[in-house]
Amino acid sequence: MAARVPIALDWTYLHPHLTPEQIERWAPKARLCHEMLHEGICPGSDFRGWLDPRAIISPEELAKVKDLAKRLRDTADVMVSVGIGGSYLGARAVLEALQRPGEAPNVLFAGKDLSAHSHAALLRALEDKEFCVNVISKSGTTVEPAIAFRLLRDLLVRSLGEERARGRIVATTDASKGILRRLATQEGYQTLAVPGAVGGRYSVLSAVGLLPICFARIDVEALLAGAADCADACLDADLAANPAYFYAAARNALFSRGFRVEILANFEPRLHYFAEWWKQLFAESEGKDGTGIFPTAVDFTTDLHSLGQWIQQGQRLAFETFLHLDLEPEVQTIPYVPEDTDELNYLAGKSLHEVNMQAYRGTALAHHEGGVPNMTISLPTLDAYNLGALIYFFEKACAVSGCLLGINPFNQPGVEHYKRNMFALLRKPGAESEAERVLGTLAAQERAIVRFA
Repeated sequence: MAARVPIALDWTYLHPHLTPEQIERWAPKARLCHEMLHEGICPGSDFRGWLDPRAIISPEELAKVKDLAKRLRDTADVMVSVGIGGSYLGARAVLEALQRPGEAPNVLFAGKDLSAHSHAALLRALEDKEFCVNVISKSGTTVEPAIAFRLLRDLLVRSLGEERARGRIVATTDASKGILRRLATQEGYQTLAVPGAVGGRYSVLSAVGLLPICFARIDVEALLAGAADCADACLDADLAANPAYFYAAARNALFSRGFRVEILANFEPRLHYFAEWWKQLFAESEGKDGTGIFPTAVDFTTDLHSLGQWIQQGQRLAFETFLHLDLEPEVQTIPYVPEDTDELNYLAGKSLHEVNMQAYRGTALAHHEGGVPNMTISLPTLDAYNLGALIYFFEKACAVSGCLLGINPFNQPGVEHYKRNMFALLRKPGAESEAERVLGTLAAQERAIVRFA
């Protein structure tokens, strides 16, 4: 494994479900996928702009992002990042992971749902705050962020007036076309460009994710450096030398043996939204053409008292990937109590991190003994550099894993289906013919409704 990558991959507990020889059989396919990806002949090859983290954002664009973040912080205490899917999950994953203990978040998120309750709660929370808005949408037509932005813009204008409100809005959108680009030009909003060759779920290290990350004072240079070093470590086409390819091959080998679900398990609550980002990355990339591993996630030790039962003794159709941190800079030591009334003195003097580590070790062994193959991806600690490396690790692994499955890992045609039906039901202009079809289908269906008094 390349020396520069901070990631370690322990696959001890894949035995006996996978042997070294069985994984090695995927090496020729992985090499072919590597060549197709890097030569630009893989399915969806127009969306490989994330491959080189050093090129995903130019020095000039990065300087603009940092300057914008500083100017916005000078006038606003809170940023509302408006987006859905890849437009917000990457940034939220980074912020949740790297936020300092006890520090209130200064970036809030909107545009990710259509709940009247959540929007009302957000607007009430912002009434007495100085806030700015970063609306993120390549086209501007995605309904969830478009509605949220309309509501937030209305509140800004009522609070500050048209002119001052304009200075608090940044639109991250297509460089030259689309509704949001047209609106931004018309209103004079500050803008950043969504890279044309980068899909949303791969965009966290571009301007899409970096403005809210910069606003929160996260070290973006360290984040990008970690990703760049991981990219260097994942350039070898050899399965045995490339951790991302080994992971991709192992999960596909398990899939071919009937394991249909991958559970990403962590023992650190700060990684909850990283798991949400990971779920979107793999679900949208691989869930098509009637195939793909179903990605889900658990937060341990909390979920050991619920889903842990199913994992331990339920159907044998899942495998696990643990995220593990070797070190924790926050030292919390369990105190000694003379009376030992809670019978915990056997833990006195131990750090919570040590107890958490033994919980991880015990869980991985228990699930292995229960017939659940699992592997562990370890980081030295959780900081911007290591998180950047982990982001790139999964991006590269996902691209190669999709190629191993024989699908296009960069499109998401299934996402559009619900939109067509919803727009038809809402009578969006231009959807009249589709409205007839949808309403006819609904009318023809016999409703099976049981009402309880």
